Amino acid sequence: MTHDHDLVLRPTAAQTEAALNPPPGRNGGDLVVETLTGLGATTVFGLPGQHALGMFDALRRSDLAYVGLRVENNAGFAADAYGRITGEAAPLLLSTGPGALTSLAALQEAAAASAPVLAISSQVPTAGLGGGRRGHLHELPDQAASFRGVVKSVHTVRTQSQIPSAIAEAWESALTAPHGPVWVEIPQDVLLAGTTLPVVTAVDAAPHDLPPRPELTAVAADLLAGASRPAIIAGGGVVRADASGKLRALAERLDAPVVTTFGGKGAFPWNHPLSLQSWLEDRHTTDFLEDADVLLVVGSGLGELSSNYYTFKPRGRVIQIEADLGKLESNHPALGIHADARLALSALLETVPERRDPTAADRARGVLDQVRERIDAQELTLERQVLAAVREALPDRSPSFWDMTILAYWAWSAFDARRPNTMHSAQGAGGLGYAFPAALGAAVADPTHPVLAVSGDGGALYSVAELATARQHGLDVTWLIVDDGGYGILREYMTDAFGEPTATELTRPDYVALAESFGVPGVRTTPENLAADLAKCLAEPGPSVVVLPALLRMFAPTHLG
Repeated sequence: MTHDHDLVLRPTAAQTEAALNPPPGRNGGDLVVETLTGLGATTVFGLPGQHALGMFDALRRSDLAYVGLRVENNAGFAADAYGRITGEAAPLLLSTGPGALTSLAALQEAAAASAPVLAISSQVPTAGLGGGRRGHLHELPDQAASFRGVVKSVHTVRTQSQIPSAIAEAWESALTAPHGPVWVEIPQDVLLAGTTLPVVTAVDAAPHDLPPRPELTAVAADLLAGASRPAIIAGGGVVRADASGKLRALAERLDAPVVTTFGGKGAFPWNHPLSLQSWLEDRHTTDFLEDADVLLVVGSGLGELSSNYYTFKPRGRVIQIEADLGKLESNHPALGIHADARLALSALLETVPERRDPTAADRARGVLDQVRERIDAQELTLERQVLAAVREALPDRSPSFWDMTILAYWAWSAFDARRPNTMHSAQGAGGLGYAFPAALGAAVADPTHPVLAVSGDGGALYSVAELATARQHGLDVTWLIVDDGGYGILREYMTDAFGEPTATELTRPDYVALAESFGVPGVRTTPENLAADLAKCLAEPGPSVVVLPALLRMFAPTHLG
């Protein structure tokens, strides 16, 4: 009898030939790119630096496509989006010290959004590891310590023979639910030294499944079957797990209204009779969810934004399905099920009986009517006109990426994503500068559809260097910049809190002229012409910039009782 642990992968004749007769001139960097290729990677993002040159030189001898950005943080955002769109781990090649540290904000966003990013950085030569006293350029006493609180796992390599296994282990970590960023660091001398190790031809790094415990899904199924007013909150975990179809099937079997979090946009059809859409920053929605006698939360930790700024206080039983163990019951007592959303929903579909509630759709529609009446009363015509123009211009299959700007805050609640995994924002960690470099990564991941990026003029200043990247690679990204002369949302917050804003007004460039200086077409538009101008730019190949001078306002806060 053969046991699974006795199975050995036997090399093919071609693999044996390559192993016994490696090509000349290989170094430690070749082991990196060979391992990535063996794992199935086709594209890498990054930015070279002195200690990392061994990796970048090895790219010449590989079939990997390289997309270089101009700032490490932007390269991280691009890799983040590539991981979200493809579901694959996105390699991110970086240098030591400042180059590595500059990626931290992007990796924090990837961690918050469960985007699989495989960051591989160089390190100072092996003799300087752990000391911080030798005076190497870019040296840190403990570089890995800067990343341990941000990424899922950290892997430090000290010899060439460790490279394939360390990268494979990191790859597996990145793609095991919950997806997330991981960190591998390799010393400069290990990357540069010639190698006699055989060519890396086969790498096994299958992510682990995270199935639910059957006794927990049995209890959950019983609670849902006996509920009189069930409701569902669908978070980003549904999108990451590609579980939207199973979510819809369960909601329809239960006649349970569904609201999607801002990270879960598109997980449930916007105009479905059971849809509460995404109006989480609304007291009517919060009241409805609090009134549910059984609330199923799938793929959400019910954090600040998803809980209407922690004002949400459920009165019924809560069932929480969450792949991130640290988020399980972190905000509300629940029947906590530590599992991948897709596997858990599959288990529930196998056991939950059908229940009919002829009032469910009417109750969902009643909530949306109340929301609409509240927004109608606030004289926010311009804001709704602009958001409607963006939706009209954007093809259904095109992904959009949104910076932390007022129009994005509107979009979280009011934008119909139409399909899962098409609307992405930086709301996980909340950093500025996400939209444009992320959109570039999405355009690399899937060049068959144009991509939209949306920024304010403040956030755009973080990303202008990547106009060069967009032009160099001819990426089909249209960048909408809403120019209100400063940090618009902070201006609102400070005015509301203190009566007047401070440090929110910005000198900024002529974005149209700036884009054209990079060889990127630019157009200045108006709210009336926005839909047509956006549609025209999205239909034309290559990058473009659309600038909309407009002072937008947020809808009134609704988390107050």
